[in-house]
Amino acid sequence: MIKTRLTELVGIQYPIIQAGMGPFPVTSLCIAAANAGCLGLCSTFGTLSRKSNPVVFEDFVKQAHAEMDDDDVTIFKKMFTRVFEETKESGGIFGANVMVSAEVRDNAANVMKAIKELRDGNAEMRERFKVLVTTAGDPMPWAGFVKEQGMIWMHVFPGVRTAARCKKAGVQVLIASGHEGGFHTAWQPVHSMTLLPDIVEKFSDENTLVCGTGGFCDGKSVAAAFAMGADGVQMGTRFLATEESDFCDLWKQLVIDCKDGGTLIARGFVGPARWLRTDAAQQHAYNTAKDAPGSYVGVPDDFSKIPLALLEAERKGVAATYMGDVENAMAGAGECAQRIEDKPKTADMVKTIMADTEDILRNLSKKYIVE
Repeated sequence: MIKTRLTELVGIQYPIIQAGMGPFPVTSLCIAAANAGCLGLCSTFGTLSRKSNPVVFEDFVKQAHAEMDDDDVTIFKKMFTRVFEETKESGGIFGANVMVSAEVRDNAANVMKAIKELRDGNAEMRERFKVLVTTAGDPMPWAGFVKEQGMIWMHVFPGVRTAARCKKAGVQVLIASGHEGGFHTAWQPVHSMTLLPDIVEKFSDENTLVCGTGGFCDGKSVAAAFAMGADGVQMGTRFLATEESDFCDLWKQLVIDCKDGGTLIARGFVGPARWLRTDAAQQHAYNTAKDAPGSYVGVPDDFSKIPLALLEAERKGVAATYMGDVENAMAGAGECAQRIEDKPKTADMVKTIMADTEDILRNLSKKYIVE
């Protein structure tokens, strides 16, 4: 069994983090991942789709075991409570994945309120619901909350500048997000093979761990992350295509059916996004090239500079996927989708990946002779 600084810090069996993958519901997946010995993460972005994408919101509420007329804080509390109750037997460790950009600050504040109210009155909740993963924004404003709650703090980011900001804020685990990852990506396309070792070299020390995300899906890629100095990996697309995943059947099937070169970049609601190559996504990419070319050359734009119809495409495409509309479906996934061919149980998938990782690391010295 592989022990790393991540497994020791968090108290998990395997050095794997299941990505939150908001705004979509991953509550059942979080439970399965935590029960399998990984760090399970809840998505907390689903309430943002209350008006913009009712199909996604309804599924988010359902998976949280909440009611449609519950306020956001109540939905979050019910979601976290469901995960807590359904991981008791295994003692699974879980956390919340929270987008903290200025545009969604109110949502982040509601998540933090729910976390505080649940943890303040429950010692076991504090012991197992102990990780906060922030993303898509400045981590600094949340340093006080993390310190007050005594949570393990992780932040997902795409470049060196944000890593330095994380270090200054006191983030304990830096999750370097390579451009081959699924759905929303960075404006500057730096992939894991370049980004991860750069972050390890510049920021890893006795107080700061580094994990990689973007492209990790099997024993080979996890072993590569360790070779680059990572303490663990975060996986999204591989967890998406599992039996327990909350994602709809069409989304999972599109991942499984993905062929060589089966993803593309096109404008998403908060910037460039990686989509599975469907007919609708291909057309959206052409529209992006025409109306938001910055998505391809690393020059950020904003809502005032591009047609609203381009932003609306994401909402319509995702809703079509949830409704089983193949012709108009758009679904995000990472480049590693072309290497995923099955939909296993989460626990079986994790055990296979880690067994393969162990075999690869054990046999490297036999395959390559260093003189």
